[in-house]
Amino acid sequence: MSKEKIVFFCKNCGNEHSKWHGQCKYCKEWNSLKEMKVSPLKIKSQTEIGKYFKKENIPLKMNEIITDNEIRLIVKDDEWDRVLGGGLVPGSVCLISGEPGIGKSTLLLQICMKFDKKILYVSGEESQKQIKVRSNRIGKEAGEIFILSETETENVYEQIRKIKPEIVIIDSIQTLHSKMVDGSPGSVIQIRECSGELIKYAKSTGSSVILIGHLTKDGNIAGPKVLEHMVDVVLSFEGDNNHAYRILRAKKNRFGSTSEIGIYEMLSTGLREVKNPNEIFLTINKSKMSGHAIGVTMEGIRPLTLEVQALVSSAVYGTPQRSTTGYNSKRLNMLLAILEKKAGFKIGVKDVFINITGGIKIEDTAIDLAVVAAILSSNINISINGDTCFCAEIDLSGELRGVSNIDKRISEAERLGYKNIIVSNNSKIGYTAKNINILKQKNLDQVVKQIFKETD
Repeated sequence: MSKEKIVFFCKNCGNEHSKWHGQCKYCKEWNSLKEMKVSPLKIKSQTEIGKYFKKENIPLKMNEIITDNEIRLIVKDDEWDRVLGGGLVPGSVCLISGEPGIGKSTLLLQICMKFDKKILYVSGEESQKQIKVRSNRIGKEAGEIFILSETETENVYEQIRKIKPEIVIIDSIQTLHSKMVDGSPGSVIQIRECSGELIKYAKSTGSSVILIGHLTKDGNIAGPKVLEHMVDVVLSFEGDNNHAYRILRAKKNRFGSTSEIGIYEMLSTGLREVKNPNEIFLTINKSKMSGHAIGVTMEGIRPLTLEVQALVSSAVYGTPQRSTTGYNSKRLNMLLAILEKKAGFKIGVKDVFINITGGIKIEDTAIDLAVVAAILSSNINISINGDTCFCAEIDLSGELRGVSNIDKRISEAERLGYKNIIVSNNSKIGYTAKNINILKQKNLDQVVKQIFKETD
């Protein structure tokens, strides 16, 4: 009889170590190694699980490989299809993560009810009756949906063999465990082995697998980091439990872009697609309040107009505070330094708070000008004309730089009824505007004179 072997697994990357170290030699994470007893016989027998889906792999010539023109499984959900790049790819493995209670299970149940396919929904957290009650609130299923409440992978594979589904949904991967592998459900070795077998099944049969993963306190997917590298698509379902809106974002996508987002609203009947995102990102754009400015950004191929809110006040605690919500705090510090050095505004001794409405996180530098305009408006306590929006990047010299897809941005601003848009004079504009004035400016000084000229 073989003796049990003691190994150390890294909680961050999932790699195995023979001895304990303070630092993982693979991912360089400190204090991440966890001791675990492993039976060599059980590890070896784990490969027997693949007997249900065993398929001989042989090398093929490049011209013999059939691609089927990348057939996609399209569902009647525009937000979901957009984020995935046109739909779910057969044989792909998708991992969706999010905080507890954010609506991951509701989203996937709603999506699978719209698929006209044979689907196996495996839940290790809810009973069949609980899922049925939720489905009654959401609507009517389009295809064949089989609900299985199970946590042992052997039983799951047996039902997969019998049903032969086209799509398998696992809710969640942290609840699965195999008798062939030591360790409790949710441990590094269990997640790694269970996920590995599901990936083998997807690639060998052409069926799609969707995994739900929970997040840790740090906002990372619970389990080994290597899991994100093993799957084809990693989706993040974000939002605030205190607000109704949710954002589906692609962090990794082997079959499409990672710059697209999908927006949903949580209702009592499930998740509603938000066709017009401006309804949540614009709140009081016509109001006469200081510290508000409208910026035009791009999320993938979708132009968005959003409201930037700023509050500038005297520093109370001596050291000025810098706080941002939905915006990069380091970039805010850079913009404040530019305002003080190049434009002559003494804001370095004041508290500055920035908020992007709607709960979205913006990385697009095209809203630099909107952020600066909101800060100046709050600093001098003068409102900006609600018919004006901004779209330009600011460099370290205080000059305005052009941004990509400027024609789409101007078109969206015109569609929403804005009368003026301030852009860089270096912008290459091919769009012919009819109802909006395109104001080209060179630097911050010109912008300040333009937006606050009525107060001179």
